[in-house]
Amino acid sequence: MIFSGSTSNISTLVHELGHTFHSYVMRDLPVFNQRYAMNVAETASTFAELVVLNATIENAVFDAEKINLIDEKLSRSVAFMMNIHARYIFERNLYDERQQGTLNSSRLKELMTEAQKEAYQDALRSYHPMFWATKLHFHITGVPFYNFPYTFGYFFSLGIYNRFLEDDSLSEDDYVSLLRDTASMTTEDLAKKNLNVDLSKTDF
Repeated sequence: MIFSGSTSNISTLVHELGHTFHSYVMRDLPVFNQRYAMNVAETASTFAELVVLNATIENAVFDAEKINLIDEKLSRSVAFMMNIHARYIFERNLYDERQQGTLNSSRLKELMTEAQKEAYQDALRSYHPMFWATKLHFHITGVPFYNFPYTFGYFFSLGIYNRFLEDDSLSEDDYVSLLRDTASMTTEDLAKKNLNVDLSKTDF
């Protein structure tokens, strides 16, 4: 990856190292038990970002440094909750319309703008109608809705992080166990077994 030392670059590096850690802890499992579903594919990566970003905020010496780091954390939250949501809305509407026929670039631009307006509650000064053409995630044809796992992973990792803050009995071994189970059980069972939480309830 390109690395210039910015906080954004560090977050990206940590994100990718989270994927590496996820694969590493599953390395001795049967091969079919290593192929986790897309909905949990971004859990370890977003969890790693959260751990490192919160630690750097906590250890920041200067106010300006802390403000910059908090801004980075908020920006990533906006990306996961709004930008990714806009991508999901675009994909959902694209697939719906594609069933009726092909779409030209003008219609794709309209769908992209409409999706961004919905996700951001029409709060932006400008929109990016060509975003559909600039993001690789839309063009990975073997995996539709490739954007959704980022939002799920973001919220799931927040929940995991908070469970570890709340429950002193949870350890790194519990986190490793959760990651190792990602390819062999549903997300609901995964959370119940490793975190003792019910994903069907809104409190988590």
